[in-house]
Amino acid sequence: MEREWTGNPRRLSHADQAEIERLIRDGETYAATALRVGCSEKSIQRYLASIGGLQSRGRPRSPRQLSREEREEISRHALRGESMRAIAARLERAPSTISREVALNGGRDAYRAWRADRAALERGRRPKPSKLLLNARLRCEVDRGLCERWSPQQIAARLVREYPDDPSMRVSHETIYKTLFVQAREALRKELTKCLRSGRTQRHPHLRTEQAKRGRIQNMVMLSERPPEVEDRAVPGHWEGDLIIGKGGRSAIGTLVERSSRFLMLFGLPNGRSAEHVRVALTRTIGKLPNELRRTLTWDQGNELADHVRFTIDTKMQVFFCDPHSPWQRGSNENTNGLLRQYFPSGTDLSVHGTAHLNAVARQLNGRPRETLGWLKPAEVFGQSVATTD
Repeated sequence: MEREWTGNPRRLSHADQAEIERLIRDGETYAATALRVGCSEKSIQRYLASIGGLQSRGRPRSPRQLSREEREEISRHALRGESMRAIAARLERAPSTISREVALNGGRDAYRAWRADRAALERGRRPKPSKLLLNARLRCEVDRGLCERWSPQQIAARLVREYPDDPSMRVSHETIYKTLFVQAREALRKELTKCLRSGRTQRHPHLRTEQAKRGRIQNMVMLSERPPEVEDRAVPGHWEGDLIIGKGGRSAIGTLVERSSRFLMLFGLPNGRSAEHVRVALTRTIGKLPNELRRTLTWDQGNELADHVRFTIDTKMQVFFCDPHSPWQRGSNENTNGLLRQYFPSGTDLSVHGTAHLNAVARQLNGRPRETLGWLKPAEVFGQSVATTD
């Protein structure tokens, strides 16, 4: 069992910093890393914030790049007078690759493999000086936009409109983010991060690449294959689902919203939100509906619905998955989840809410008149759908 670190604060050495990066990359928690290194979790957070999050791992030379051996071949055969196309065929490379390589490094007579290889490594060395550091005029425009609380995307797009004929006044929104979060670039003031809507001091990726690969749901049917009848909301029985998460990700409540009536159903997950627990609770909830009102279910790509094939077999209800990071594809459910936060605030334990309370909350929301329904209540519209199935 891991113990909480209780030592005195100290400055992290270079060895400590390297060990922190290694452990976090390997998937260790902040708590476990702090214990291994002998520092506090806060020290780890401060260090990672100071470098703008974990940097990319060093990688071997890409197979798409010319190797030192290939450059030796180019040098040898170019001096013999062979054509660029013949050298390319010998190396199984595109002729344009060989021509560009030779032209970039002095031409046929001056080309030397060792010099070309060293120049390529220098060109690929990172980090490079920030574009914002080198261009004071561009930096002032970005600074002004951030002070106006524009997003980096808005700043980048506006620069194109204001300086259509000046390529030097171009910068991507990602460059602005990186320059803000990695203060070693020394181009934008750190306090400008407060002008961002998120107020963050480092980027927060949704998932590391390794985690994303491990967590990919099998046999997904994407939203693009959903029947066209679902879009116009004329046919009842098409549902959108999701979970609202409690404090520390340790509790959750399932939400289901019927698209045509905006009728809400809630289900508790007292035993956790694993794929099996979600499937069982979801199947039990859907089982309360008439068959005619169990047509499709739209969900995001959360791993809690990894057992969707078994769910479809049990309920005869096809599941369609949204594109990644596209909450608008479940707009009714997202809007309803926003209303539910009035009853279930973020950062609270959701496991304390029993079935009776969940039903009472759903009943209250289903009794609210909705403008989109012509000021009818979701319960009234859904009741009409149920009546037509009898």
